[in-house]
Amino acid sequence: MNWISWAIFGVIAGAIAKAIMPGSDPGGFWVTMLIGIIGAVLGGWISTLFLNYDPNNWSIGGFLVAIAGSLILLFIYRKVAVR
Repeated sequence: MNWISWAIFGVIAGAIAKAIMPGSDPGGFWVTMLIGIIGAVLGGWISTLFLNYDPNNWSIGGFLVAIAGSLILLFIYRKVAVR
């Protein structure tokens, strides 16, 4: 997938990550979606480096990687951001 596809995946993954990890976020809805996009791109990049994943294919594995990246960044954001 290209960067635009990872961004679309990221918006969806950010929403799912927010549903998996509920609670109040310091930045609100839009920041959570931005974290989802960045997490999806980061997850896709890491999976191509370490797991030999082909980022040009749409698959459930790519979607799970996007959700995992979003969850990790959302967790880090909640720990680092000052409320």
